[in-house]
Amino acid sequence: MAALPPDEGSIPPGDGADALAGLMHGWPGPALAICGDGRVRSWNESARVMASRHDGWLTELARWVGTGGALNEPCRSVPVETGSGPGVVEFTTVLLPQGIVACLGRDVTLERRLRHALTESRQRYKDLVDVSSDFAWEVGPDGQFVFVSSAGAIGYHPDDLIGRHPSEFVLSDFADQPLPFDTAVGIERTEVWLRAKDGEAACLISSAVPLIGVDGGWIGARGACRDITEARVKGMELAQVRLREKYLGYIVSSTRDDVDPAKTLEIAVGVAVNATGAGGAMLYARTGDVFSRAAGQGLLPEGLRPAIAPFLEQVAGQPTPTISRAGGWTLLATRTLFRHEVNGAVLVWRDDGQDWNEDDLSMVQAIADQVGVAVAQARYQERLKTLSERDGLTGLYNRRTFMEMLEARLDKQTGGGSALLYFDLDNFKAVNDKLGHGAGDDVLRAVGELLGRLARPGDLSGRLGGDEFVLWIDRVDQGQALAVADRLLREAAEFLRPLSATHDKPLGVSVGVAFYRGGSGEPAQGLVDRGDQGMYAAKRMGKGHRALAPGFEPAGPAQDR
Repeated sequence: MAALPPDEGSIPPGDGADALAGLMHGWPGPALAICGDGRVRSWNESARVMASRHDGWLTELARWVGTGGALNEPCRSVPVETGSGPGVVEFTTVLLPQGIVACLGRDVTLERRLRHALTESRQRYKDLVDVSSDFAWEVGPDGQFVFVSSAGAIGYHPDDLIGRHPSEFVLSDFADQPLPFDTAVGIERTEVWLRAKDGEAACLISSAVPLIGVDGGWIGARGACRDITEARVKGMELAQVRLREKYLGYIVSSTRDDVDPAKTLEIAVGVAVNATGAGGAMLYARTGDVFSRAAGQGLLPEGLRPAIAPFLEQVAGQPTPTISRAGGWTLLATRTLFRHEVNGAVLVWRDDGQDWNEDDLSMVQAIADQVGVAVAQARYQERLKTLSERDGLTGLYNRRTFMEMLEARLDKQTGGGSALLYFDLDNFKAVNDKLGHGAGDDVLRAVGELLGRLARPGDLSGRLGGDEFVLWIDRVDQGQALAVADRLLREAAEFLRPLSATHDKPLGVSVGVAFYRGGSGEPAQGLVDRGDQGMYAAKRMGKGHRALAPGFEPAGPAQDR
């Protein structure tokens, strides 16, 4: 900000100081005295009031003087706040001794506005002249052309139009709209779409006035049209481009700002539906040769389901969008890429009676170009989640995740029974000692595969560490739990025996069965501890056995001391 004058009216003594002070205070507009270094030394009341409303003009003016602008230009216009809206003040500069510049301002706001209005009026006149230069016409009482300017119109010679009704040339989509050719009032710059001689659509902008007879009745109309087809088509194309940029901007901003890539994918399918008018959209991620749903909007029609997998395989091999039809629907899809590898696909569908146009294909391709990275990020986050939840060797839940999920199950179960099978491997140490830890890892992976077969949907299986495993069996009674333990003993002996270190030390399991009653209040760690006790009881019975863990006994009420 420019330095404000320390003492209003303080002008350095010197030649003409009194005269300058008198001039400034008598000047009808804003007046200032500015030093050559840009410091404001004095101003009058008008300048002070103007600065109190907004001092941006003062900073600009002082900077201009301080940088030597007043030496090259005698005048400077600055935008100001007048109290009744934005305005402009033009300052005339006078160079004084001792490096002082007197800036005398004049409000030119009204002058500028009048000049702008005059310019606008001239432009309107020019537009009307331009309009009348292409196609002048007149229709008679019957509404037919009685005059057409010599240049003709929309590809027709004037003689081809005389005696014909303008409605013959109006596009059917605009037939119900008011036309300039039968107007009863004066109109300016009204658009009308006609079919030209070559069959193409032509957009004309028209100005017209009605012709009134001596009896006051309508006897025709007269006007002029100008062909603006090219400009209108370009405008529509530009609008389409801007709309496309707007839609893609949602995806780009989400990719940049959102931590969760799944949200970006949901935005992308929403854009795909809105931008193409599709009935629904799906975004798929590809792992190997398998496409899996990553995001979607709208239910995939039943008639489409059998066709999706082979269609996406076809899409993966095509560099451009692909169209197909199935089950009464028409499909449009294109692949997504990440580091030049196909990692997914964007799919949209609609009723078979609606074809896809070039804009639709272009939009779907643009969406695919944007979301390839988001698909890769979503897959990466899924892998990170899996790594954080799963044991890397067996694929089972790790201790932390298993305990969290078990705690949640116990909190929800208010009745009935479930069971926890806690087991470790018999003779596993011999495998590590004799065959090495690689062979031991093979055994642990085999246990993960075995539990994968035994567990039902809703059951939980995990590796607590080393060769200790757990299987939560949901909604069973005690007899059913023991039956599952017996099956585990049989299948483990059969499945793991070929991996044993020696024939006399066969691999197997010892199982502790901890039965859980819903609503008992037993914590997850307590249940696991009981399962561990049951497993050691089975070990004492000999390898390859199962034992029922002691029951849970809730703590009694605290005793007074």
